[in-house]
Amino acid sequence: MLKLVTKNIGIENSHTLAVAKANGVYSRVEKALAMAPEAIVEDVIKSNLRGLGGAGFPAGRKWSFLPKDSPKPRYLVVNGDEGEPGTVKDKYIMIHDPHLLIEGIIITCFAIRSHKAFIYIRGEYDLPIERVEGAIAEAKAAGILGERVMGRDFALDIVVHRGAGAYICGEETSLLESLEGKRGWPRLKPPFPAVEGYQRCPTVVNNIETLSYVPFVIEMGGQAFADLGSERNGGLRIYSVSGRVNKPGVYELPMGTPLRQIIYDHAGGIAGGRQLKAVIPGGSSAPILTAAEIDVPMDFDSLAKIGSMLGSAGIVVFDETVSIPAALLVLARFYAHESCGQCTPCREGTAWMTKIIQRILDGDGRMGDADNLIRIARNVLGNTICPLGDAAALPVISWVTKFRPEFEEWIKRGRPVSQAPIPVTHIGERTAVAV
Repeated sequence: MLKLVTKNIGIENSHTLAVAKANGVYSRVEKALAMAPEAIVEDVIKSNLRGLGGAGFPAGRKWSFLPKDSPKPRYLVVNGDEGEPGTVKDKYIMIHDPHLLIEGIIITCFAIRSHKAFIYIRGEYDLPIERVEGAIAEAKAAGILGERVMGRDFALDIVVHRGAGAYICGEETSLLESLEGKRGWPRLKPPFPAVEGYQRCPTVVNNIETLSYVPFVIEMGGQAFADLGSERNGGLRIYSVSGRVNKPGVYELPMGTPLRQIIYDHAGGIAGGRQLKAVIPGGSSAPILTAAEIDVPMDFDSLAKIGSMLGSAGIVVFDETVSIPAALLVLARFYAHESCGQCTPCREGTAWMTKIIQRILDGDGRMGDADNLIRIARNVLGNTICPLGDAAALPVISWVTKFRPEFEEWIKRGRPVSQAPIPVTHIGERTAVAV
């Protein structure tokens, strides 16, 4: 099976420059530096490479939004915050193939005419940070980075910035505020980062996985890369699978691979021979799917059509023993804790929803609680500066709507004897490397 960004995982010392170069890394830079920057942008547009951090916006189109007549410097900011529960893909790229990421950064910076890149990495990711900083040092010593990138008339400096552990900083404008040394609060948009980003200069913000695919777009051409995936969703991507499966792990597969195939063929099916109950398809903020809804291609457009989203492709699998209300409490607590507090609907709504779910699980639920949860979530949805409010509201709406009888059983009887609350560590747990 074809592998691109994960093909070097498992090779001894794959994070080092010597091994990376022996396995093809930096071979695409020479080709890219011989192209016109505009040609690279057009090739990435043709490739249908989407933003793989969650939003799914076409990468090449985002690059094309940079103003062509601005006298200000241009920046590339790499989002390696990866705080979405159930998502563990970017850290494996940073740990096992950091030079591939650097190659993607070089090509992207050349294409957008940027001479400075920042890699913003989740603060808890000690080993990924160590590996990326080590790879940058190796690349500088080898003349791959610096005043003359690979001997060409193009200068590039890359700086690693350690985040402070806030989920909100995965949102691009919060990340920019944090990068500038300020509190990580989202900015009002417009202006968008392409016009006013880092230090109010034109800025492209892309996810680590997205940039790691750029060298392969250059290698095979935009159309060939597009053909690897589904319509309007080019290439491959990494699916993180966790929860109640036999083989949790990260799997690099073509965009549009059916969810059923990922769960049963690649992740080995449901652990213990139990029955599938539900699946989160794209990280904790994605609306949940029932067992009857898993015959869906795992790409941005197909999941949107059935009312969910691909997001960060963090797949969390629940079997028949999982209590849906108890699992939702885990998510509700998370979003209430991570709300930055800037927007009243999010600040108050996330705490309110958490209190109601907790009340239900404590055996003190009221018959109107299910309706109230949906009503509160809908008042949060679309009424905040950044998507964290939506990320908190969408699970509540979908979980309560699709599993309403289970919530009402808790309310009527207290804790059902057939189910026990799951531990708070369940969401996204047990994920290991399997590529």
